[in-house]
Order: sequence, then C-alpha cells, then structure tokens
Amino acid sequence: MKFGIFLLMQSPSAQPSSEIYARALEIVETAEELGFEAVWLAEHHFTNYSHSSQPFVLLSHLAAHTRRIRLGTAIIPLPLHDPLLVAEQAATVDVLSHGRLELGLGKGYQQYQFDRLAARKEDDPEAFDEMVDLTVRALCREPFHFDGKTRQVAETLLYPHPVQQPPPIWYVVNSTNGNAVAAAARRGFNLFTGVLEPISKLTNVRAQVEALGLGHHVRIGTQRPVFVTHSESEAVEAVEEVQWNGRVSVAMRHDIGQIVHGVALPQPFPNEPSLETILADKVVIGTPDHCIHQIRRIQDGLGADTFNCSFWFGDLPQERILASMRLFAEQVMPAFASPVRAS
Repeated sequence: MKFGIFLLMQSPSAQPSSEIYARALEIVETAEELGFEAVWLAEHHFTNYSHSSQPFVLLSHLAAHTRRIRLGTAIIPLPLHDPLLVAEQAATVDVLSHGRLELGLGKGYQQYQFDRLAARKEDDPEAFDEMVDLTVRALCREPFHFDGKTRQVAETLLYPHPVQQPPPIWYVVNSTNGNAVAAAARRGFNLFTGVLEPISKLTNVRAQVEALGLGHHVRIGTQRPVFVTHSESEAVEAVEEVQWNGRVSVAMRHDIGQIVHGVALPQPFPNEPSLETILADKVVIGTPDHCIHQIRRIQDGLGADTFNCSFWFGDLPQERILASMRLFAEQVMPAFASPVRAS
C-alpha cells in the first residue's frame, strides 16, 4: 500500500487565501519529510469549499519546494478546459519537477462552477473519452494528429516535452460500473474510485481488473478524511468538520448548494448519516489502531493499493493536522509495508 495526501484547501471560516496557501506548502513539505509518496490537488472554483482552483500552478510552486514527493491532480475536470492546454500545463509541471507528475482526469461535478465558466458538463461518454485520448496523445513527445468525432487536430507537436512518456494517467471510475472499469484499465490508466460509498459497501475493483487478464499492473487509488489522535474529544471534533465537508459536497453535487458571496452554507440533507455512522463507516478517524482497521477494510473491500489521506478538511487547525500526519506516518503506515493482500 502506498500513501499520499489529498488537498482541497478548505476554509469554512473564509480565512485569507495567503494563509491557506502557506498552510498547504507546510503540509506538503511535512508530507515529503514523513515519506508520503505523493500529494494530490483537487480543482474547484469560486467557493470556500476549495482554494485549489489552479492545481498546475500550485504544483509548479511545490515542485520548487520539494525533491522527492510526486505531484498529482485529483482531478482535472476536462470539460472545463481545452485538452491541449491541459497537456501543455501537465508537461510543464513534469519538466519543472524532473518527472514527478501524476495526471488525474475526470468529468467534474459541480454545476455551479460549470455555469460560471460557460462550460457544459460532458454527458456523452464518447466525447469525454476523446478529450482524454487527445490529452494523452499530446503528451507522447511525438508529432500527432487527431481525428475524432467531436474534435480534429492537424499535425501538432506539444512543447514542452514531458520527462515521462507519458506521465502516469489516473482516471475516475464508478466502482460499480464494470464496463467503465474495464475500459479504463485496458487503456493503461490507473483508477480513482470508491470515494463516496460507505466502507462496508465497497465494490472490489481489484477483482474486476484481475479478471481482465491484462499484461500490466493497474493501480487502484482512493481517499478518505483521515485524523489520527489518542484524544476522543479531538476525534469527535474532527468528525464534525467532516460533516461540514460532506454537507457542502453533497449540495454542490446535486446543485442545491447555497452560496452567499462565495461562501458555501452547509445545510443538513435528507437521510444524511449521523456523526456515529460517519465515524464508523465513512472516514479514517481515531486511534492509530482504529485507523489501521479502517484502512484494512478499505484495502480488502476495494482492492486498493494506493490510499490518499485527506488530513485537512473543514476548519481543522493546522497544528492538529500536522500532529495527525506524524502519528499516521509513525504508527499507521508501518502496518502496510507489505504488498496489497490478494482479494
């Protein structure tokens, strides 16, 4: 099992962006020091749900402040962008980081930001697949042309050329959609999945991939809120911060969110899980032993070999985040030093 960190850079209390970015840099530098494999940045726009609106720009900055940790996008919502410009930005980060880019791609889900960027969610699977194919084709360091149904590109060579040929591609899939899992795996992509389901109801994607009999390894990654502590009261407070994140995320996903002057207002939603259910079946929060147990459940249920920790959620204080990261590295990560267990 490999471990990374996932950053939304949230601020329910709407703290200054300069403070949010300084905190992000400190967290990433700490993650490198502690031996995490990668940092993954989200892309969201126009609310305090996330200050990470330009992940390639921030990754370029992080490349200059780190030496080993890999730099990932989780994810770039391709329908908001021209694929060739995404490829150029990705290649630039790969060059500046000396080949450390991990490129995560997806469709995006927040209608609020699509509306403000005059973009359309891509509901046509074939059209979206062409966006992905064009992005990947452009990163292969050779002249290419593209003749799709929705986009045609005359002979083109991308500059700069990425160091990796191409960088590893990660693709968001619904774990219950076997056809989508199979299609992405056959294209040589790693998979992001199993983020929304309760831990007790995860679908084993590893078993689906192994049944395909492919000649290459497919990494399966997921992420959850993580907070490691020996304090029961701190754990309860962390779950309350997760609840803010969950309420805003669900509201934005279903286009029912209340946004006032760029600030997301969390509202309870029908049949939302209780704090007790969140703690038991949605997150990795508690003592080191409990966190190990929860990640084992995710590892076995999903077949994941990559787990990205969302240490910063809601208004969790920076000192608690850093202490949680250190406890995770010292007392949780060593339990997963062996390869992923067979499904």
